[in-house]
Amino acid sequence: MIRSFHLADVFTLANAACGMGGVFMAMAYLVSHEATQLLAAAAFAPAAFFFDVVDGRVARWRQTSSALGRELDSLSDVISFGVAPAALAFASGMAGLWDSLALTYFVCCGVSRLARYNVTAEALSEGSDKVRYFEGTPIPTSVLLTAVLAWAAWHGRVGEALYGGVWTLAGADLHPLVLLFALSGTLMISKTLHVPKL
Repeated sequence: MIRSFHLADVFTLANAACGMGGVFMAMAYLVSHEATQLLAAAAFAPAAFFFDVVDGRVARWRQTSSALGRELDSLSDVISFGVAPAALAFASGMAGLWDSLALTYFVCCGVSRLARYNVTAEALSEGSDKVRYFEGTPIPTSVLLTAVLAWAAWHGRVGEALYGGVWTLAGADLHPLVLLFALSGTLMISKTLHVPKL
């Protein structure tokens, strides 16, 4: 199943590269504790979003959309809008056991949502080349979560100073802010929530 890459695929891979940049910056922060690295990690999210939007437009413009391109896009989205925001949250201080479970749930919801989209895209497009709506929120909406974390980092509200503090439940830590990730994941896998695709 080897094929030559199309122009749209270059933008898709740029999306994935931005996601990895976010992960690396989050890990670098854990070593250096320099807030600029958290801000850099968060900045990769809108960059990835830009490339995610452009790759679809380029594919339609050049009429090179394909099932393989859709899979490539989904894999890139998992990195940029699933794993990278979860890594940023962990680095920001949501590192308790309950936090880790909530962040894992968020990533698994993103993976499930993208897999469902890929297998239902043809039915949802109703014969056209574009899907009319999403079932559940699209995974790129996690850029809003990275914006919240960027705001927190900008104001020094990370680590022990994280918004909402920390709760101890059954001997393990839970930062209430992580519940935004759990909510986002739940909205992604909702089958009753229909979001028009612009």
